[in-house]
Amino acid sequence: MVAITKETRTRSVVIVEDDEDIADSIRYNLEREGFRVRVAATGEEALNLILDGPPDLILLDLNLPHMSGLEMCRRLRSESVTSAVPILILTARTDESDKVLGLNLGADDYITKPFSMRELVARVNAVLRRAGGMESSRPVYDDGVLVIDPATFSVRCQGREVRLTRKEFALLSELARNRGRVMTREALLSRVWGLTYYGDSRTLDVHIRRLRKKLGHADLIETITGIGYRLHDARKQAE
Repeated sequence: MVAITKETRTRSVVIVEDDEDIADSIRYNLEREGFRVRVAATGEEALNLILDGPPDLILLDLNLPHMSGLEMCRRLRSESVTSAVPILILTARTDESDKVLGLNLGADDYITKPFSMRELVARVNAVLRRAGGMESSRPVYDDGVLVIDPATFSVRCQGREVRLTRKEFALLSELARNRGRVMTREALLSRVWGLTYYGDSRTLDVHIRRLRKKLGHADLIETITGIGYRLHDARKQAE
């Protein structure tokens, strides 16, 4: 059993799952670990529940009645109060395109059914640790084009506000802390997704594509074929 920490006891999770047996099992195991848990069986019910009081993390099944999990993910990312809430997708789908689409819409990670409750709890804790780690005080990054402020969870590029998910923010911040240096794929996955990351390494590529699109400045993040990525100093590029 995963150890309960003081931090875990105060964390809240919303489970969006229409299978009552699965939802009850997840609720039971998370509550054993000290989480406060709420459950919704449909997308509409979940949106009302979440917007009324955003949780620390959302467990979202893709196969929901009426409103799909993918549509709900899109809606959550479009709302200011939930745009940065970590989303862990629960899916029975094995098709890669569904997983990639979920990540493109703003999900932080996914876990494929059937899964063990021990793994699920570990993944929940890992996502929350990474999300919480971004709130520590760090200097503002400013290269004249890109401005990153961890204290306010804000990013501006060429004077325009850029809304990022927690995972996108963590990835961009890691690249910024190593500006000009090539960051290997393994290093980025380890530092942003955690040393025990279980997912597909292509998750990194999906997040890089999303970052480039949102920043509207594709040249800032360079792909080093077969190795990883590098963030350029925008001022040097302009010289």
